[in-house]
Amino acid sequence: MFSKRKGPKPLVIKDCTLIAIATGRRAQNLRELRDNLQTVHPGSIYYHFWGGLLRSRFDDPEYNNDFAAWANHGLHDKRLAERLGVINPTDYCDLELLRRELIEVIEERLDETEFVPWSKTDQQFQFIRAQIILFDTPWRIRDPEELAAIVPRMPVGSIFYHFIDARRCTSDGSDDFRAWLAGFSPEYADLCDRLASVDPYFVVLTELRQQLASLFSEYFGRGYT
Repeated sequence: MFSKRKGPKPLVIKDCTLIAIATGRRAQNLRELRDNLQTVHPGSIYYHFWGGLLRSRFDDPEYNNDFAAWANHGLHDKRLAERLGVINPTDYCDLELLRRELIEVIEERLDETEFVPWSKTDQQFQFIRAQIILFDTPWRIRDPEELAAIVPRMPVGSIFYHFIDARRCTSDGSDDFRAWLAGFSPEYADLCDRLASVDPYFVVLTELRQQLASLFSEYFGRGYT
């Protein structure tokens, strides 16, 4: 049994899914992609970077974002695809900075090429934005040690919501686990540092769940508390 202790309110575990919403915007060439990126809803940038984690990706699974994948299979520009593919959205504190980085990479490529790369009509880039739908789960975590037992059983949608999407809603970019553990501060400062070192972007959600499960299991299994 887990010990009862004073601390913050229980961490309520949610599950989620992403609903894709068409924006009506599309691009057939690299210049049109650049122009649309300047004004498209920031939720579209979020979707095209993070949405692939919650949906099956069959085209160019080697690329983690849709812009890089389209540069490869739509524009057949491998160099641009590689430059876009290494952009890690966790390196940017907000979506506007990420938008700026995308535009700079594309403008740099436009300056290098004599002809603007085009795609076929049936391979246009379709700008999509996402809406997150939340579901409740039975889990309420009251003691940090419960994380070691519950995280391995969480749906991947819960991992996405609490470890990735939550960062958009906190002033310091913390995930829900760190934000909750901070309520026991400074007891779990070391655990929070370990969580902060986990990069959620270049892995699939099942691998991310395993990383987190191993981290919690190791931490609580060796008497750090």
